[in-house]
Amino acid sequence: MRIAYVVSRFPLASETFVVRELNGVDAAPGVEIPVLLTLYPPARPFVHPDAERWLPRLRRPSPVEAARATAGWLRRAPVALLRAVARVAWDRRRSPAHLVRGLATVPLAAAHARTVRAEGLEHLHAHFATYPALTAWLCGRLTGVSYSFTAHAHDLYVDQSGLATAVSEAAFVATISDFNRRFLAEHAPRAGTPVHVVRCGVRPGTYAGRRRPLPAAGEVRALCVASLEEYKGHAVLLRALARPGAPARIRLALIGAGSLEHELRTLADTLGIAGRVEFRGAQDEHQVAVALAESDLFVLPSVVARDGQMEGIPVGLMEALAAELPVVATRLSGIPELVRDGETGWLTTPGDDADLARALADALADPRAAAARAAAGRRLVAAEYDAGRSAAQLAQLLAAAVSARR
Repeated sequence: MRIAYVVSRFPLASETFVVRELNGVDAAPGVEIPVLLTLYPPARPFVHPDAERWLPRLRRPSPVEAARATAGWLRRAPVALLRAVARVAWDRRRSPAHLVRGLATVPLAAAHARTVRAEGLEHLHAHFATYPALTAWLCGRLTGVSYSFTAHAHDLYVDQSGLATAVSEAAFVATISDFNRRFLAEHAPRAGTPVHVVRCGVRPGTYAGRRRPLPAAGEVRALCVASLEEYKGHAVLLRALARPGAPARIRLALIGAGSLEHELRTLADTLGIAGRVEFRGAQDEHQVAVALAESDLFVLPSVVARDGQMEGIPVGLMEALAAELPVVATRLSGIPELVRDGETGWLTTPGDDADLARALADALADPRAAAARAAAGRRLVAAEYDAGRSAAQLAQLLAAAVSARR
């Protein structure tokens, strides 16, 4: 079966899960992914080695190509195009910003619809429920191709414009957590489209199990792998480390890039802990695996950002547990499905630096309990968050969707 993926940008340093899934689905028997349809240029030119093989398959229309394609569909299928535009406008009528972006997506989708025809594609799968899913839906309206999409986090929680429409006409929807499945049932209750939990995953064999206790004395090397954005909660972590009574022997390494780097560096300096915090920037999967192997503890204090953005289930937590690190995280969205308080890690209240400092102290105070939780976390990741298994599950869903249309 000839299918294509639709994504907003490719490659992105923070979306290793998309690359892992692409590689896994492309390797499934009977599947061919000849093109990868994108909407915008990558925000940062960081390329994971595993993503390089996809670069020749990228298709991103230029403004001229998008304009020509729109004119072509106006001649070939004017009713279908105008009805689709009207639906886009109606779904986003309450948000001028989303209305503008939705209408701006139409010409890009028109160009991709021409690719659907030219490549003989049978199905589209979009990553994220926002503009990639909108593009797949528009291609379906213009060409009749079936589509599906995976819903993650910000694409659900920040704004639901057009969500019910995208769900209602999809062959199926995949999502990464039971929390998200309940969210979709609430916001698209009459869609009738099957929604499947397909976990984001990692390759457990990439990470060597730590299998050593937390240091009873001396320096503790803590790691946080996350983009430097508000919803990741770095500011909460820095304040927790600076609290009176917090474990002063923790040294923190931050892997990731983002808009808040300068602000976070300033905060660390203001709090008097800059000498204990290292900013390492974006790193590839191999470098992250090495950093995990060299660390003693992993912490990710996710919060709900002011614009409503929050985590789904962060891949960084999966990687840390696969590496058998003790993990401290927050009770937010689908995170408790992975980091189970008292079983596979410690959970804290989002935004509460005092609670985070307490959890860090608790983890260091009982190295035996920390090791037991880390081992349980590694077993859970191997059982439920294996990227190969998730890709095989998705490939089966895609095959069923294509077979239903043949």
